Amino acid sequence: MFTGIIEQVGKIKKLTKEGSNLHIEITSNLASELKIDQSVAHNGVCLTVVKVKSDSYIVTAIDETLQKTNLGNLAKGDSINLERAMKLGDRLDGHIVQGHVDQVGVCRSITEEKGSWIFTFTYKAEKGNVTIEKGSITINGVSLTVVNSKENEFSVAIIPYTYGHTNFKKLKKGSTVNLEFDVVGKYVARITQGYR
Repeated sequence: MFTGIIEQVGKIKKLTKEGSNLHIEITSNLASELKIDQSVAHNGVCLTVVKVKSDSYIVTAIDETLQKTNLGNLAKGDSINLERAMKLGDRLDGHIVQGHVDQVGVCRSITEEKGSWIFTFTYKAEKGNVTIEKGSITINGVSLTVVNSKENEFSVAIIPYTYGHTNFKKLKKGSTVNLEFDVVGKYVARITQGYR
């Protein structure tokens, strides 16, 4: 379980294919604090630490994860948002995030607005996911508030701190992002819409 508050932006050090799996080595100051079998969110994807080195660590993504998230598009040197699992009893500063990506979205536009940025994303509505005005959304692991909610499109406002301390500064029009829709909203949608 996560909160969507990014602790650090790591850097992809090495990518190694083994069959249909991808071993991802990430350089991060968090490496020295990690242990094997811990869960860490990578651009919002919960992955298990399988090896720890002095300044880096390794996680493995299976084929299904690579097909359903943007992790299959990673390249050496890319920035990646990192968050360790929350501790029971800590403040929940973001919202409840499971680290299970529902689908990818695409950045449609980025507009600078007097020191902040409005990012607009599109997604496939036929998957049954929904956003609501002022509801929560997780984009690449970042807990954000939805504005301008539409059937297959929404926007978020990014403040300078978030822009500077996540990989939002690397996004461009056309960038693919991982989306995890609000867990409460998903259950409500399933109850009201049923199975498709």
